[in-house]
Amino acid sequence: AIADGAYQSMLTHCRNQSILITGESGAGKTENTKKVIGYFALVGATGKVTTKKASLEDQVVQTNPVLEAFGNAKTVRNDNSSRFGKFIRIHFNQGGKLSGADMEVYLLEKSRITFQQSNERSYHIFYNMMSGGVSDLKKKCHLSNNIKDYHFVSQGKISVESIDDKEDMQFVDEAFDILGFTKEEKYNVYKVTSVVMHLG
Repeated sequence: AIADGAYQSMLTHCRNQSILITGESGAGKTENTKKVIGYFALVGATGKVTTKKASLEDQVVQTNPVLEAFGNAKTVRNDNSSRFGKFIRIHFNQGGKLSGADMEVYLLEKSRITFQQSNERSYHIFYNMMSGGVSDLKKKCHLSNNIKDYHFVSQGKISVESIDDKEDMQFVDEAFDILGFTKEEKYNVYKVTSVVMHLG
């Protein structure tokens, strides 16, 4: 209802609208953000069906798996806690159709990359990559089969009951394709991520 109210106000008054999603850890900020973005993608759909390339609506929605993998982690209070702040702009044309999106990221918790408490975990992407969800990824990134070989990301929990790292890795890999990354660009991202593990 809040997302729809903002959308209708934008159309009626031709002015930018803002939605602030805030709350304590575990309150549901990440989940609600996904619902808001999904709603705007739905109401702002252009209706054009393209066979060659993913629709803009799909691309906007598919930013979520990538952002969550690289920016979310298990904390003491929450298995999928956003460890960064983000300001998301969704652009619409004069007819109310989706025309693009961009994002500013701030307050990334960098310390988690090299250290975690015993009941916490680093960013999901490290464990996603070690899961075997993409068959040739570990070979291309020169990764072993044991996460304990990489001290930076194995000081705390290495698996979380509520998270299927293999499935999430497949979602991330597919999301990169939908977002228009070439195979080389995609693997370059994975390689840079694996460098952090090798450094540890």
